[in-house]
Amino acid sequence: MSETAAPQRAHLVRRLVQLYAGLALYGASSALLVVAGLGLEPWGVLHQGLAELTGISIGVVSIIIGAIVLLLWIPLRQRPGLGTVSNVFAVGLAMDATLALVPEAHGLAVRAGVMAAGIVLNGVATGLYISARFGPGPRDGLMTGMHRRTGRSIRLVRTVLEVAVVVSGFLLGGSVGAGTVLYALAIGPLAQVFLRVFALPEPGSPATAGPGRSILPR
Repeated sequence: MSETAAPQRAHLVRRLVQLYAGLALYGASSALLVVAGLGLEPWGVLHQGLAELTGISIGVVSIIIGAIVLLLWIPLRQRPGLGTVSNVFAVGLAMDATLALVPEAHGLAVRAGVMAAGIVLNGVATGLYISARFGPGPRDGLMTGMHRRTGRSIRLVRTVLEVAVVVSGFLLGGSVGAGTVLYALAIGPLAQVFLRVFALPEPGSPATAGPGRSILPR
């Protein structure tokens, strides 16, 4: 084995661990928002609304919607990665598994704590799986693909998409509330923090996260 093969293999293993840990945690964090019952993240509102309408579990609905969104990549000429395909299945499975294990939350204080934990863990999960660099999730890829094809800003495209899914989900019976608003306000800053925490240097490069140094430039 060459001198560079071992570090490269270790680097790949760490990326894979981050990817699947992040996706599992993303599903678990979304489930905590369901348990809290104080409002879901935008796509979660749609998933819950469809789950209420069809009687299918919210995790399976998430998988179905993820697969449909991935098909929309074709006319947008987006190329999925391992992380993209894994996202479709892993998040929904982790969500249903968490909902089966976590008991119902009673009392406003407990529900608020569960909601806060779900939002923070979602930020952690986002930092983990994006830093692994195996491709965006299907919904993020839809946003960037529409941005490239339409020439509209990322902010506008994301806003239009998320307003559309929230309104659709709400009309179908999905939960919109304080959690939805707090998620919208907090997820950007949280993701930025955890992207720095979990950023991976290229194998063989000088340590980019030594004592007292930030992983990413400010």
